[in-house]
Amino acid sequence: MAKPNDQKLQKATFAGGCFWCMEPPYAKLPGVHKSIVGYTGGHKKDPTYDEVCSGTTGHTEAVEIHFDPAVITYNDLLKVFWQNINPTEINKQFADEGSQYRTAIFYHDEEQKKLAEASKKELAASGKFKQPIVTQIVPAVVFYPAEEYHQAYYKKSPTHYQMYRIGSGREGYLQQLWGSKEKK
Repeated sequence: MAKPNDQKLQKATFAGGCFWCMEPPYAKLPGVHKSIVGYTGGHKKDPTYDEVCSGTTGHTEAVEIHFDPAVITYNDLLKVFWQNINPTEINKQFADEGSQYRTAIFYHDEEQKKLAEASKKELAASGKFKQPIVTQIVPAVVFYPAEEYHQAYYKKSPTHYQMYRIGSGREGYLQQLWGSKEKK
């Protein structure tokens, strides 16, 4: 398989609570060149995990996706996003609470903004949720990669990752809502 031309890759940035749980659904998709977990949306330069977890930096845990739009569309990535979060929670995702776990779509251009807004509107109109969809759609800002031990955590510590995913309530919620694990 030919390696994608890095100049043709685009970025997508999503915050959906714990970044450990948001990376695997994207990392496995054809057309995704790489996924990086990190911090964005805050005011502190080069924040650490402990600083972000304190809730004082304004950052949220997020995943940055580098994808080939000739293989996978931004709309496809949006579908994966919505099917891996609870979009009705403010500053909370499952067991994790605080603004650092808010949900957000960080758009990189006006086309992404338009598509994100349309997908949010479509999800709200679907009747899938009784409460309003509160996920933010905001411009992408500086993204700080998390410490190396957080990258591809689902591969480095698969047992702990699965225990967290189940124990946090994310797995059960998604299975009940969508009917299967890690929606693609």
